[in-house]
Amino acid sequence: MTTQSPSGPSRRIAVIGMGAWGSALALHCARAGHSVVGWNRDKALVERAQSSGEFQFSGTTCALPSNLTLTHQLQDTANAEMTIIALPARAWAEVVPHVAARVIVSATKGLEKESGLTPLSYAAEKLKVARDTLAVISGPSFASDLIAGHPISIVASSTSEALAQEVATTLSNESLRVYTSTDPLGVELGGILKNVIAIAAGVSDSLEYGPSARAALITRGLAEMAALATAMGANFKTLSGLSGLGDLLMTATENQSRNRAVGLQLGKGAKLESVIASLGSTAEGVSSAPLVQRVAQEKGVEVPITDQVVRLLRGEVIPSELTKALMCRPLRREF
Repeated sequence: MTTQSPSGPSRRIAVIGMGAWGSALALHCARAGHSVVGWNRDKALVERAQSSGEFQFSGTTCALPSNLTLTHQLQDTANAEMTIIALPARAWAEVVPHVAARVIVSATKGLEKESGLTPLSYAAEKLKVARDTLAVISGPSFASDLIAGHPISIVASSTSEALAQEVATTLSNESLRVYTSTDPLGVELGGILKNVIAIAAGVSDSLEYGPSARAALITRGLAEMAALATAMGANFKTLSGLSGLGDLLMTATENQSRNRAVGLQLGKGAKLESVIASLGSTAEGVSSAPLVQRVAQEKGVEVPITDQVVRLLRGEVIPSELTKALMCRPLRREF
């Protein structure tokens, strides 16, 4: 992969969380000409990478660019002009309060486990930072595609249009096109809620119900996502874009999706504990599903697919019973 010039000036960027997606983002930013520091809590992993000049994630080995520095010390990220947080949602409360950041860009697609808040809402409420210093990036994008330089389109969103544009300009290059939005809640929720629907789609395909059932699940899943997101204050239109429908289509149909993989294995009768252990990485839909259900109950929004996914994850139903429960609901108008 050759270095590509960024759309804007070179920036100092920190990436907190060097899992598959965080590593891909760090490499992308370095290849785009920015000065990048990536944080990983694993000191031994960081030292091996520094010694060998390469690092591994998700079975991929990548050369360490000269403008990408790895560290296990959070204070090394303090001078960044832009801090991208690509941690699992469950790690935000543990790590993020100790991050010194001027601008936070969330690349997390889950709800914070204790508060049930989206990452940006957590940052605004718990860290007491201004909303116009917060942004989110989301959309249909696998780490492997970003590393390979395949064409990808995502969304950068902030209540500050200027910040959304700044993030888009910083990250965009010949392989990554970043659109802007001023509905960060909608962009966050699209990436969070679709993970739960993807689990259901995996179950359906595991049971060999076919493309008709999968299409129905995706469509009704999107309706469920939009209903809850708008009740929470998001713009309905956002859910029909890249961070909603786009990400849902990819996550529900592509076997690289960890959440779909959970559904595929549960559909075959595997136990949740063994499924999680086999993944080797986070499937945010597993932890998000009960939190999404709780928020929906608080908002008075029906989320039948989420309800059944929660029951399946808890072992209260078998996969075929999940299907029956959805198909035998009272008939109603579509819109």
